[in-house]
Amino acid sequence: MAMQMGDAEGMVKVAEWQQTYYSSDSGIQSGATTVRTDDDGGQFGKQYTITTTVTADPTELESQYTMTRAQRVRAAMFPETVAEGTAILSTQTDPAHMTNVQKLAEPSQLLKAAIVHLINYQDDAELATRAVPELTKLLNDDDQMVVNKAALIVNQLTRKEASRRALMQSPQMVAAVVRAMQNTSDMETARATASILHNLSHQREGLLAIFKSGGIPALVRMLSSPMESVLFYAITTLHNLLLHQEGAKMAVRLADGLQRMVPLLKKSNPKFLAITTDCLQLLSYGNQESKLIILANSGPEGLVHIMRNYTYEKLLWTTSRVLKVLSVCPSNKPAIVDAGGMQALGKHLNGSSQRLMQNCLWTLRNLSDAATKQEGLDSLLIDLVGLLSSDDMHMLTCATGVLSNLTCNNARNKSLVVQGNGVEALIHAILRASEKEDVVEPAVCALRHLTSRHPDAELAQNAVRQHYGIPAIVKLLAQPYYWPIIKAAVGLVRNLALCPANQGPLRDAGAIQRLVNLLLKAHQDAQKHGSATQQTYQDGVRMEEIVEGCTGALHILARDPNNAAEIASMETIPLFVQLLYSPVDNVKRVAAGVLCELALDKRSAEQIDAEGASAPLMELLHSSNEGIATYAAAVLFRISEDKTADYRKRVSVELTHSLFKHDPAAWDMAHKTAQMSGYAADEVDGYGYGGYPEDA
Repeated sequence: MAMQMGDAEGMVKVAEWQQTYYSSDSGIQSGATTVRTDDDGGQFGKQYTITTTVTADPTELESQYTMTRAQRVRAAMFPETVAEGTAILSTQTDPAHMTNVQKLAEPSQLLKAAIVHLINYQDDAELATRAVPELTKLLNDDDQMVVNKAALIVNQLTRKEASRRALMQSPQMVAAVVRAMQNTSDMETARATASILHNLSHQREGLLAIFKSGGIPALVRMLSSPMESVLFYAITTLHNLLLHQEGAKMAVRLADGLQRMVPLLKKSNPKFLAITTDCLQLLSYGNQESKLIILANSGPEGLVHIMRNYTYEKLLWTTSRVLKVLSVCPSNKPAIVDAGGMQALGKHLNGSSQRLMQNCLWTLRNLSDAATKQEGLDSLLIDLVGLLSSDDMHMLTCATGVLSNLTCNNARNKSLVVQGNGVEALIHAILRASEKEDVVEPAVCALRHLTSRHPDAELAQNAVRQHYGIPAIVKLLAQPYYWPIIKAAVGLVRNLALCPANQGPLRDAGAIQRLVNLLLKAHQDAQKHGSATQQTYQDGVRMEEIVEGCTGALHILARDPNNAAEIASMETIPLFVQLLYSPVDNVKRVAAGVLCELALDKRSAEQIDAEGASAPLMELLHSSNEGIATYAAAVLFRISEDKTADYRKRVSVELTHSLFKHDPAAWDMAHKTAQMSGYAADEVDGYGYGGYPEDA
């Protein structure tokens, strides 16, 4: 009984409000003040007849025209004022040419319609302004039916621009709508209030009013609504706020918006998902905490699922943007890769959408250093090799970067790329983009990986020569190329030299001279500090690495007698002997290795001995590094061949106390060790950790 009385009272309140404010018809309900044209957009409702009178007397005709001029103008501008069936004299003599009055008729109608719209606009604004106080009171009523009816009326008002602007200028009204949305348990009221905020969010003033009224936490709560329309209104309103309202991002984060949005990725409506993913991108860009929240709520899995299963281009694009932002986060990287992100992104490298392809490529590049052990990337690798023929520098940068990382310490991927003509494609990319460091460095690194430690390494080493890559690679062994490129090129030359057929071409291209020059410069730079604890860096590369790389490359090149003679002729032996004192084991090993090869020549062996190499070599015999000790033993054997019996005995005693115990196989071991340690090491480039933008 009490409920029936409450309902009746609510209906009375609404009826009273309608009688008070709708006693003069605004046109919102009845359309009484709206001027409508016929469906064909032609004349208004009144009909009249245009007649043409032919009179023999020109004077009489002119008199008729003068007398009916006002009537003709009135008929053209205000056709509704002419009585139906009235005959209007026409001055048109040629049907192909309009009279001046006829030409003015259409603009006149448009002008009149605009004036009518302005009058109606003013009426709508005035009505809304008068209604705001009472509607606000009704929205705050305890009776849910009253609130529902009031919300429906306000929703109708917000669909017209004039009344919408009047409503958004009332903070009390917007706050009342937000409260009603928060407190209601009625789905229709929730839908109406969410629609009101959605309509208000199309203007900046409305966004500010929603923001100031605490609308963001209320809208975030609506993201858990079971009603699809409420979800749509809530997510689109939040999207507008994130795009255009300062402070909205932080407010959404504080309201746990991300925790509510990520589960929405399980929805199936592509357009809804496109808005949701764009919200995730706006919230996570440049904010590490947001990225971790997305990860904690299984966001990477949901995003990868979308990339794998949907075809709507806008959704794929917005999703790829989120993945690109997450791909620079060390915590999200492995999660995306483990969810199959590399394969899912690779599906879109051959589509028609350029923006989607570029986003996928940047994301793949950022992820690739975490995917070196990932399986099932065969088609991706082939597609990347195909992209190396592109003239777009962004595509080349990404494709070479991904190939560089995916071929690092992965023998299967290396073989796939080599068999897919990847060596030739990489060489051509280097030739075409020789001035672009972002392309050249990863391309050279990829070639360095392809020419070592896999069954097709020798095939790759030969392919570089066969496709005229050696001169281009050797050219990189000097500045003005920056040090990371030089370091990669040194390693590649070292690998190429392992193929006997490449020894001559490398020498002819000037590799030995350039390596020696680099070695001297890097050694001088490293010596400037004068302390073993300090290291010299250039562009992030340690000069000790360049010293080691150049010496190692010269070691492999020295296996060719002609190359060994050229190396010795450049006064390098004193430097190699000095490097035996290096605090770095790898430098000692390669220095002893190159001396081992040079000592095969009697004159070079004498020069090595004359430079005082015996003392450090004797020390190195006791090194815990087998490679160092082996090379040292081999060099001492060669030096002692022409020495006195006493000297040879002393060397023999040292060898006896060393780990070799005068092993006669030391010579063979030296060669085996050289063969095993001759390759330059593969290195991963962490493209996602700085240096590359989240949203390029």
